[in-house]
Amino acid sequence: MPSLFRSAFPGVDKPLIAMAHVPALPGAPLYDAQGGVDALVEHVHRDVGILVDAGFDAVMFCNENDRPYQLHAGPESAAVMSRVVTECRPTSIPFGVDFLWDPRIALATAVATGASFLREVVTGVWESDMGLWNTDAATTLRERRRLDAHGLAVLINVTPEFASPLGTRTPAQVARSTVVSSLADGILVSGPMAGAGPDVSTLREVRDAVPDEVPVLLNTGARAETIAEMLAIADGCIVGSSLKVDGETWNPVDPDRARRFVAAVKG
Repeated sequence: MPSLFRSAFPGVDKPLIAMAHVPALPGAPLYDAQGGVDALVEHVHRDVGILVDAGFDAVMFCNENDRPYQLHAGPESAAVMSRVVTECRPTSIPFGVDFLWDPRIALATAVATGASFLREVVTGVWESDMGLWNTDAATTLRERRRLDAHGLAVLINVTPEFASPLGTRTPAQVARSTVVSSLADGILVSGPMAGAGPDVSTLREVRDAVPDEVPVLLNTGARAETIAEMLAIADGCIVGSSLKVDGETWNPVDPDRARRFVAAVKG
């Protein structure tokens, strides 16, 4: 079968996906109640415009500042994320959705807005900053089927940030197993937290463990200075923090940093 993920990028060998970080949503401790949802839309709309102009192949919307992250969010999160994505989604390039850390919200938002892909952790059991984290790939993929979202690629993060696995399998072993048991449309390899990358050796081991037809993407820690080395191994990347003002995850996108990152790959 053709790759759902690759079909979203015809003619693009190794997609560069830039993060469109949504500020804290209503109910979260850092939510700007005075600015309200309109302020979220304004912030994200600006960032998306910069990322499209810089030449990225796609953007991915994520509730990055919804700290502390929830494993089970409420319906208002899906509603507000859907409004932000609908008002800010690009028309010239594909887009995806992520929700930290509830795949139900990500899937609902993706279906409501017409996203091409979503990113989630849906396999394994983890000890994490959010407590014990148990996942359920079967429910996520059955819900995708029930909602008739057959073209929505599910990218599975096998080394999630802010967490460590319960068990002794290596990331490469988990990735190989996930492709078989959980029907991953793509595998993502992360470092220990946002903005921090994985070891190059881990990325290479995961790429070697997964069939060639399944893309493996660098999920965190992408930087203009090292992206060429990473893309010699990975099939694309997702980048957020290094595109921000001063390289800080929570800041707005810096147009110069965004352009430099794309130039480091595409010239």
